[in-house]
Amino acid sequence: MTHGIRTDTHTPYLNGGRDWRDAATRYALLPLRVFLGVTFIYAGLDKLTDSAFMKDAGSGSVGDLMRTVRDSSAIPALVDLSLKNPVGFGYAIAIGELAVGVGILIGLLARLAAVGGALISLSLWLTVSWATEPYYYGNDLIYLMAWLPLVLAGAPVLSLDAALRTRRRQRAGAYR
Repeated sequence: MTHGIRTDTHTPYLNGGRDWRDAATRYALLPLRVFLGVTFIYAGLDKLTDSAFMKDAGSGSVGDLMRTVRDSSAIPALVDLSLKNPVGFGYAIAIGELAVGVGILIGLLARLAAVGGALISLSLWLTVSWATEPYYYGNDLIYLMAWLPLVLAGAPVLSLDAALRTRRRQRAGAYR
């Protein structure tokens, strides 16, 4: 026989009341969502509007960046793949950053957006910032770790996901 705690009646506080700690817990991931969302939207727009970045070669181009990091990256084959079409890769990263940023900021498909952000950060860590020493100076690893709580929790409050979930529950209750 299995025993468990009834979470619908259990409260972590002896007085059973809700206090500021409950609110802080509920909204704990919101600053992270806002920071990552705004940062990734900015990064995507910055790449899309930088005429030097979206080129095969030249100072500040994605092509030169990839050629520079190729030999020091953890996965040179990934860099080689990007070098087959550096401009296409640049657009893919920029549009991916923009989509991830918007998704996590408004909380639409937040877990999927967080997985996308984690994958972008992982690929950049394994290629662009892999050779950074000591490792904690490279910001891509930190971004990767920042995405993980959002992969696990999604956007439980102040999000389109939460609004849609509430609407589905209300509709389900109306049919009972």
